[in-house]
Amino acid sequence: MIIYNVTVGLDQSIEKEWLVWMKTVHIPNVMRTGKFVSQRVLKVLTHDDPASVSYAIQYTASTIELLQQYLDLHAPALRQEVQDKFGDKQIAYRTILEEK
Repeated sequence: MIIYNVTVGLDQSIEKEWLVWMKTVHIPNVMRTGKFVSQRVLKVLTHDDPASVSYAIQYTASTIELLQQYLDLHAPALRQEVQDKFGDKQIAYRTILEEK
């Protein structure tokens, strides 16, 4: 299995709004692409900046090809929606992991 991990650092002022929007709008839109079999949202408990908070969203794909299709066909527009909604109050880092 392939895990697409998106770690997001947020300004604390948008945490509640961001989390609700992610769970009700963004993540369902990502899952509707049909490229992932599951997802989970995790709060990062260790970080250095007391004015920020971080979350990791993990999407599981059955193959690297399905993830690549998501990245090529769907990710740009979905990322732009997040940027349009929250601007510079959030920043995302993406990693691809393989479950062994």
